[in-house]
Amino acid sequence: RGNRLTPPMPPLLTLSSSPVLPPRARFRVSASADVGATGRAAAASNGFPPFLPRAVERIRDGAALRLAKRIERVPVQTGFSKSPIPSSCVRPLKQQQSADPVVLLHGFDSSCLEWRYTYPLLEDAGLETWAVDILGWGFSNLETRPPCDIVSKREHLYQFWRSYIKRPMVLVGPSLGAAVAIDFAVNYPEAVSKLIFIGASVYAEGTKDMTRMPKFVPYAGVFVLKSLPLRLFATRLAFYKIPDGLFDWVQIGRLHCLLPWWEDATVNFMITGGYNVINQIKQVKQKCLVLWGEDDGIISNKQAYRLQQELPSAILRQVGQCGHIPHVEKPREAAKHVLDFLEGDSLDKADQASSLSSTLV
Repeated sequence: RGNRLTPPMPPLLTLSSSPVLPPRARFRVSASADVGATGRAAAASNGFPPFLPRAVERIRDGAALRLAKRIERVPVQTGFSKSPIPSSCVRPLKQQQSADPVVLLHGFDSSCLEWRYTYPLLEDAGLETWAVDILGWGFSNLETRPPCDIVSKREHLYQFWRSYIKRPMVLVGPSLGAAVAIDFAVNYPEAVSKLIFIGASVYAEGTKDMTRMPKFVPYAGVFVLKSLPLRLFATRLAFYKIPDGLFDWVQIGRLHCLLPWWEDATVNFMITGGYNVINQIKQVKQKCLVLWGEDDGIISNKQAYRLQQELPSAILRQVGQCGHIPHVEKPREAAKHVLDFLEGDSLDKADQASSLSSTLV
């Protein structure tokens, strides 16, 4: 397939920071458009949380439907919001203390539903698994329009961790989620025990400050981003083999876009520059797994080798005949690589403990 470069969406896929919230009144959509009283009642009767857009009922993918029914909102208090932000996530069925919890982020403009196939596999393997929506995307309640620049995303994730997880975690970041994970781990190293990157989008330099741009320009871009043709194109590009349920997968991927604050949150992220973590990569201290689809059509796997070399402690694993999101296209292989990485680290610790005991005896 030859070398692959980032497609015509790079400014949206990889952006950097500055906390200015755009005017929003003209662009606000009534909440009743997608999650009104009738929708809430219908969703509740089908087992879905009442805050999900009504379009969830049109999804046919069984794994997505099962995970959607487990999404909940929990209050997260931050320094930039007067009231707690009802933040969406999927919590583990039970928490444990025997191993580090695994916290799954998602890619650019996505949601925890990205983990619909791999989440159950990790949970069935006995891991305490969380899927957390990054501030500004997913299904959190952003009615108050909090800022969604990278500083706010970082603090929100930290306060979520501090309130609910409370101990070092294995942080998993696919695509732009890898940049989120690097930025978080460098700023809060005590919160992260290990890192896993999947098809990592970490080498873009972001965009210039767009806060002086006429407001209609970024909103026009967001309108296109939400459109079905672009979503279909991006979904096709993300996979080595086009899935049979392509349109259904597109519906899953854009479900969160139907919430009334999505446009404002996404524009705020875009105009404040987005992520630029190039200079932070070598500051990462944790052990890392770099996981990549060999046939990634969005980010060349040459960047996988570069990332492995630049991280102080990393191993590289690739998934054959697979595109940009192995945890969706090849979930069993992705889960196996994650489990092998975590198990190998546990065995190393056990061997070290055994050696220490022998020395003491």
